[in-house]
Amino acid sequence: MANLGVQIPTLKLNDGTAIPLVGYGTGTAWYKSDGGRGIDRKLVDAIKTAIRLGYYHLDGAEVYNTEAELGVAIKESKVAREKLFVTTKVITNIKDIPNAIDTSLKKLQLDYVDLYLIHSPFFASSDSDLQSAWAAMEKVQADGKAKSIGVSNYLVPHLEATLKTATVTPSINQIEYHPYLQHGGPEGPLLSYMRKHNIANSAYAPLTAITKAKPGPLDGLYADLAKKYYVSEGEIALRWCIEQDVVAITTSGKEERMSDYLRAMTFKMTPKEVNEMSKVGEEKHFRGFWEAKFDANDRS
Repeated sequence: MANLGVQIPTLKLNDGTAIPLVGYGTGTAWYKSDGGRGIDRKLVDAIKTAIRLGYYHLDGAEVYNTEAELGVAIKESKVAREKLFVTTKVITNIKDIPNAIDTSLKKLQLDYVDLYLIHSPFFASSDSDLQSAWAAMEKVQADGKAKSIGVSNYLVPHLEATLKTATVTPSINQIEYHPYLQHGGPEGPLLSYMRKHNIANSAYAPLTAITKAKPGPLDGLYADLAKKYYVSEGEIALRWCIEQDVVAITTSGKEERMSDYLRAMTFKMTPKEVNEMSKVGEEKHFRGFWEAKFDANDRS
């Protein structure tokens, strides 16, 4: 197990907020379908371990039903609040964002979050739904309850509709992003639109190509690069994101794996290697989330 004492680099968002490029997620495997089951001490301990190892960027959401665990872990870790970067998201109570943020803050035992996201655009039946939700998000920020505000799973039409009436541009769009789902790449409609408006890219499920989508055309390259840099394929997947200034959200319940992932901060891939991973990744399409919202071959 690596005990590297490394510091995770940060990315400056369009509002000046500095976000760590790797975050510890409290969804996916930790998701609780019933928020009334009580505190999951296993998750609390995992978050505390992550914080101790140096994961100060903690990613949550109301729909995960794990905000209470995140709050307990933050309190028990006794780490200064200003050292932490806490994200949560709204979707369950999207029609009442003022109440939703207050409820989340109460569960988190915090006065503010560093980043507040609309978890998905699929609640909306019209552009005005997206616009009114975003106006409520702007009020959350203005009230000091979120330092930065952004979105998740938005495509170009959702961003366009939002920006028509926005006074604050979303700072980030958290999307499923990995070599087998690049949304058309840097010059594709989504990423180029985000770049034009200085909206950062955050990747959830960045390890998908090695955890869910094998066998695939990248298997050999992942193995070769892992061997070259004396790391695991997981660290190669994270480094591919970091090299592109993409904020990667990952998780694990195992201290050894959490620690090893930090090795992604100890080496650099060459531009040629990053480009080769991207190019080879385009040979396969795999979407792990929201499949029902897209046609099988839709790579947007």
